[in-house]
Formats: sequence, structure tokens, C-alpha cells
Amino acid sequence: MIKKSTIYFILILFSKFVLGQPSNFKIDSTNNNLDEVFITATKTERALSSLPLNASIIKKDEIEKTNATRLSDVINEELGLITVSDFGGGEGIQMQGLDSEYTLILIDNQPLIGRTAGTLDLNRISVGNIKQIEIVRGPSSSLYGNNAFAGVVNIITEEPKTGLKGNFSSSYETHNSFDNNVLFSYKKNNFYSSVFFNNYSSDGYDLIEGDGLNTVNKFKTNTIQIKLGQNLSKGLKIKINARYYTQLVDNIAPNSLTGETFTSEDNINFIISHQADKIRTDFEVYFSSYFGDEFLDDEQGNRFSESFYDQIFLKPEIKTVYKISNKKEFVFGLGNEYETLNRTYFEIEPKQNSPFIYFQYDYNPNEKVNLILGGRFDKYKEYKSQVSPKFSGIYKIQHNESIKISTGYGYKTPDFRQLYFNFSNSTVGYTVIGYNVVDDVLNQLISEGQIANIIVPIDEFEDPLSPESSFGVNIGYERDLDEKISLSTNLFSNSAKNLIDYRVIANKTNGQNVFSYYNVNNVSTFGFDINTKYKADNYFSLSVGYQLLYAYDLDARKAFENGEVYARLTPTSPAFRLNKKDYFGLYNRSRHMGVIKINYNNLDKNFSTNLRFKYRSKYGLYDSNSNNYLDKYDKFVNGHLTGNVNINKIINSKLTLSAGIENIFNYLDSENISNLSGRIYFCRVGYNIN
Repeated sequence: MIKKSTIYFILILFSKFVLGQPSNFKIDSTNNNLDEVFITATKTERALSSLPLNASIIKKDEIEKTNATRLSDVINEELGLITVSDFGGGEGIQMQGLDSEYTLILIDNQPLIGRTAGTLDLNRISVGNIKQIEIVRGPSSSLYGNNAFAGVVNIITEEPKTGLKGNFSSSYETHNSFDNNVLFSYKKNNFYSSVFFNNYSSDGYDLIEGDGLNTVNKFKTNTIQIKLGQNLSKGLKIKINARYYTQLVDNIAPNSLTGETFTSEDNINFIISHQADKIRTDFEVYFSSYFGDEFLDDEQGNRFSESFYDQIFLKPEIKTVYKISNKKEFVFGLGNEYETLNRTYFEIEPKQNSPFIYFQYDYNPNEKVNLILGGRFDKYKEYKSQVSPKFSGIYKIQHNESIKISTGYGYKTPDFRQLYFNFSNSTVGYTVIGYNVVDDVLNQLISEGQIANIIVPIDEFEDPLSPESSFGVNIGYERDLDEKISLSTNLFSNSAKNLIDYRVIANKTNGQNVFSYYNVNNVSTFGFDINTKYKADNYFSLSVGYQLLYAYDLDARKAFENGEVYARLTPTSPAFRLNKKDYFGLYNRSRHMGVIKINYNNLDKNFSTNLRFKYRSKYGLYDSNSNNYLDKYDKFVNGHLTGNVNINKIINSKLTLSAGIENIFNYLDSENISNLSGRIYFCRVGYNIN
């Protein structure tokens, strides 16, 4: 166990050592191209082309040309990334076949909280002030700890430029949706500041008439982000980044129930940085809170239901980068994560206090080779502490050709919902109990005469619920075939253990069940993706990408191989045995995915247009024959192709006009796909004030 006194001593030691150093420090990155500086993968500034990892950047100009308004719009057009909806309606990121709850989302290097249903909703994030989006595929817990199980997405926002700058943009699209952005920034000498404001609203839509529900309810959101920075002295800087977000949703439910859902999010990050000859130290204190309140009233105005969600996250961290030589760099960091959650259906207000320490050794033995070795230790009270190693390397065969490999360990501790939930559905009658409160809650239900039969003995819940873990391998190859054509491909494999699922632990006297969580699934995902880019001339460019994905529950696959699984074509037809060829894999995973992007950019005429397509093959929706597995006789969503097109015209140095169509083929699957509402038309105006 790391004592607090030890942590304080190290912090004081580092502060005294660093602040006494001379101040001409500069981080030297391999092949430092400022146009593609990447931070997320190593927590240091590196050129993307030099990284020995499966990483990519979505730049500001790419985002602007598509006229995307929310992060989900941008992510959904990337190869290998799928936006999926959870039970709460939010859209998360599925990466390399792993669920969205395992992808860590950052804004300016700090994590976002508020995963009410396990998924962080990408629609919370406006792209109006984004500089670039950095994506690291594969386990990244060696630097980022919990939740970086599948990978990391880091949203880097704009930094102020010299002078007074300002711009405004407004978009309108189908469903009476508006997106408005205002950004002002000022930088002079040693001081800078910026203010960004976004307003986003929509009337929503309904894909299924007569069910008493809207597919997407009417909503409005507001985001304000403030950045302040000051050079206190030579080599010493102070920064403050703050963000505030609110959302108000008009709820409609069956039986004439109406209400509202209000959510708010606060983020503030205080940073002190010091640069010396060979050492750079950053001390950060990050605070975030997420609050949600939801209610439904009947026609008489009586309160039918109400729930709330109140989460707090605090993380102090100190990070030091030591430039040993031009070939060697060492990163060391330590800190503490404190989290608490108070919500409806919790018997207690759980708290988590977890100190951590990490290191990274970056070594360039020669111009062709770069090796990175790293690891992290996280101390937990409720469950096992975690050690997360990672190794990656790149070999440059020649200046335009390279091979890279990375391996890493990722983990995710059980969340508070899986440990402390106590929910009984008043309408249907089922109950869900968190793992740590099974003993108390189940005994209470027994005393009240609600339990008919115990399926899982209570003593099976004595040992702690284990963290989920993943070991990932990525092997990549990149080559510029000539000045016009480039090729990149990546093989990936992820082996996940102790995945947490739910099961029936008891039957109730009302005919319903009691559910709780347990470690069960061992999952394997593997495949490859390939991207090629072609630049014909200064006007026309084309990119094409394809991904092949296999995602299996290993226990399920074994059951099929052993002939232990049966199915029926209809509820009354005879059962027949299935074989291993009948097993499809995990739910909501497509075997094939393809992306095509066509761009035309005429600088002489200040005109650009682009056409983007994405294909997703069929994927399993649910178990329709009740054998608890996904086989070829179950319910599937058909493979489908979507396309988007837009045009952009720069009128003058201040004014830009845009228009376009999303889902140009008007693809609809109202029963199964909630985030496709049909063909969407939009127009946009942008104005630079300065």
C-alpha cells in the first residue's frame, strides 16, 4: 500500500528539484511534424508517423469539411469505430469489437464521467472548437488506468492564437435542429484566454407510431468552455481549463406520462507546468461533477416516478518528463483518483480512493528503431490492485515504409452500479441487485415473502467481483507506394477475461426474477483493417478502408463445438442440434465494415465538396430462439450502406456557406436502428469576426 505521507514527500521532492533547474527545455519528438503532433499515446508530444502504436488523428479541417456538429457524427465515419446506443439512449464507441463501456473518452487529456448506463454519450460533445481528435486503438491502461480497456479517444480543443480572434457558425437541419457556435480568443505576450459557447437543440423524431414514445425526445443543450493561461516566469506556466454542459429533455412515456430530464456537467483543470534543461514537470488538479434529475408525472400532475444521479471525480496528478539524451526519454507520474456516486436505488453512497503510479521509457537506439516500455500500478480497496504493462516498437524499413507492434494490458474495475444497485421495476416486477449488496437485499426480500426459490446460493457472493481485463496485440504496416498512394494495415487481437454479465439468482413469488452480476465471459476479438489513400492532384483525393472482425464468447463457441446447443425454427417446432458453423459471435458486431471518402477541393475557386460512404454488414440483435446464444437462426439487423454529401463555399475571408445531405439513400430500420431517422438536409453559415 502506498502511504499518503510517501506521496506527499515525493511531490515535495519533485517540486524542489524541478523548480531549481534552468529553463531552455524543449521536448524533442521523433520526426517532429507540428501538423501531426500526437499526445494521447505517450503523454508526450510525438509526430503521428513516429508512433509505434495503432493511432490516428482526425484534424480540424476534416471535421469542418463534413460540417459535423457532434462527436458521434465524426466517429461514426471512421473505419473500425461503431457508434452504438445503450439502454439510456446515449451513443458510445465500439472499438475492435469491444463494447463502448470499455473505451476511455478524454477532453484535453482528462476523463469525462457520467456513464449512467455504462456508456458515455458522444452527443454531449460539440465539435465546434475541436482542434483534433486523437484515437489510440488497443488497451491503454499503462498510462490511463481504469476504463482504457479497448482504447482511448482524446478530444483536443483549440488553443488561442496571437491577437484577438473570433468566429461564429450556425447550422440548421431536418427535425428543426439547430447548432450554434461562438468562439472568442485573445493572446498577447504571456497571457491568453478563450471562450467557446455552443447551443444545440432539436424537436426530436418518432420512428414508430402508436407506441406512446418518441424515438428521440425534444431537447436542448448548452456548452461553455473557458481557457486561461499565463507565463509566470521563464519556464513556468499556469493554465485553467473549465467546461460547463447542460441538457434538458422533454420526456414522453406511455399512459400519458410526461416529464423532464435535466443533466449538468462541470469540468475544471488547473495546471502548473515547469520546463527546465532536461526536465518538464506538470502538476494538475482535475475536478469533474455530473448531475442528472429525471421525473414523470401523470395527467393529473401527480409524480409517477423520479430518479437522480450525482457523481463527483477528483484527480491530482504530477507528471515528469526527463530527457536523458537525444535517444532516451523517461516519463514518470503519480496521483490519486477519488470518486463518489449518489443515485437513486443505491443503499449507500459509495466512494473510491485509488492512488496510482506509472512510468514510460522511450528509447531510440538508432534512426530506424523506436521502443517504448511502460507500466502502471493502481491501488484499490474494494478489489484487486492492478499492474498494467505495455510494450510497443516501430522499425522503419526505409523512410516511407515501417512496421510497428504494440502489446498491452487493459482493465476495468466493477462500476458502482454493478456493486451497489438495488432496483425493483414497479410495473413488470423484476429486481436487479448489485453484487456487494446481494446478502442484505436478498435476505430482506426473503423476510418480506417475495422469494419463491433461490437459484444461486448467497455464499457465492462472498469473494469480491473481479475486475475485467484485456490483453491486446496490434501489428501494423505502413508504406507510401509513391507520392500519390499510401497504404496502412493493422492486425489486431484482444483477449478479454472476467467480463461482467448478469444472471438470474432467484425467482420471485410474482413470477419474475432477481438478477445480479458475476464474472463469466472470456471473449476473443480479432481481425484486421486496411486503409489506402490516393491523391490524384491538388484537387481530388480518395480514401478507402475495410475491416474484418471476429468477436466470440469462448465459452459459447466451445458449447457449439461440443454439440450442446439446440434451436427451434418456431416455438412449437422440434428442437435440433447446432454445430460450430451456426455460432455467429457476439451481439451487435458486424463481420465486415467499409469506408469510402471522396474529396474535391478547389482552392482557386474557394470551393470544396466531399462524399462519404460507410457499409456495415449484418449483426445480431437478440436471441430470438431462447437458447441464450447468438446463432444464425436469431434476429439480425441487415447489412446496410449509408452515405453523406456536402458542399462548402468560401464567399470571402469572413464568410463561408455550406449545405449537404446526411443518409442520402434514406436508409431506415425503425424497429432496430434508432439513430437513423431517414434523410437529413442541412445548411450552415460560418463567419470570422476578425
